[in-house]
Amino acid sequence: MADTQQVDPKAERKATRLAQRIGSFSKAHGGAEGQVAYLGQRGARIVLVGEDGTWGDLVAPTYAIAKTAVEKSGITVHETFDGEFAAKVRTGPYEWSRMAGIQVGGSRNG
Repeated sequence: MADTQQVDPKAERKATRLAQRIGSFSKAHGGAEGQVAYLGQRGARIVLVGEDGTWGDLVAPTYAIAKTAVEKSGITVHETFDGEFAAKVRTGPYEWSRMAGIQVGGSRNG
């Protein structure tokens, strides 16, 4: 019996769209690296860090779709968001005030 692997066309389209968005981010920021984190039933989070320190994220409906998307995009993927990778992230005043506001009961910026 031949080994046949069925591909869900909807999942494939979603992975392709995510890969295009990852590619656009990478192009806009001089390259990119990423990490995929499992979110449970909500899916998976793809964290992206550009060569210029800009960061962003995307959420995929499943971990498998997220992994397929990063593979298609061709970026470097890290297993963990470790110190060396995290050190590449550059944050601005908005992020600092937002994080401080959430932590100490300050302004939520919006």
